[in-house]
Amino acid sequence: MTTPFHGIIGYTITPFSPCGEQLDLPALGQSIERLIESGVHSIAPLGSTGEGAYLSDTEWQQVARHSLECIDKRVPSIVSVSDLTTAGAVRRARYAQQHGADAVMVLPCAYWKLSEAEIIQHYRSIGAAIDLPIMLYNNPATSGTDMPVELILRIVGEVDNVTMVKESTGDIQRMHKLQVLGEGQVPFYNGCNPLALEAFVAGASGWCTAAANLIPELNLSLYQAVAAGDLQQARALFYRQLPLLDFILKGGLPATIKAGLALTGLPVGEPRRPVFGLDDSAKATLRSLLEELHGLHDVA
Repeated sequence: MTTPFHGIIGYTITPFSPCGEQLDLPALGQSIERLIESGVHSIAPLGSTGEGAYLSDTEWQQVARHSLECIDKRVPSIVSVSDLTTAGAVRRARYAQQHGADAVMVLPCAYWKLSEAEIIQHYRSIGAAIDLPIMLYNNPATSGTDMPVELILRIVGEVDNVTMVKESTGDIQRMHKLQVLGEGQVPFYNGCNPLALEAFVAGASGWCTAAANLIPELNLSLYQAVAAGDLQQARALFYRQLPLLDFILKGGLPATIKAGLALTGLPVGEPRRPVFGLDDSAKATLRSLLEELHGLHDVA
């Protein structure tokens, strides 16, 4: 099973009304249109940036369906279907497949710490329920589960449609190990913004990033420089955007990306509680970073 994913994979936000209670689907469509027009290679709705964990089942379905309708196969789509239960993840994966997703992403979320056998069965159950490729997502900061490379490769070997890995631990050695132990046959993707350059050099097929909502040109230029073998240019491009990459990671992706979109002319509400939006001081810092990268005329 081939995977069409490479380059810059842009993560979407989930816009809310100012009070945070209602979905703003028109704003979601506008944000997706911005990503497509910017030239990103793929789009990934409902991940951590998209606050999928804070949506009701009905809201999740509305956002998934509307996102896929807006994308309309113009670029490949990968929908995050992670849920606290295997049944919930299976239900979401089937829904994503029915509505035209090209792949799904699965984080092994759980309240209780999962054993390796439980993690494997979780992926096996989802894989058996759909025909789509699955991106295995390793992010212990949000899931509470850290999958070692050996376990990841075991899952890839045992579940036919687990064909790619998103690695977000912030440990570049994980990516090197995936490359070596996987014998270069398992596509992996960087999920830690400050590691973008190192990840590409280590062999990452792509960069999954919410930063594409704010600085897609710089993200794309970095990927293109690495692909062309121009590491000097790639380093310059990476260090130019690094202050913003650090800021959005430390400030929380939903809060920082939503504030950044508002500053660039697209109000999308604040994160859903319990997550707060940025305070005035953080917004001023973000505005300064965006001004430096884009120029005053692009920032409200």
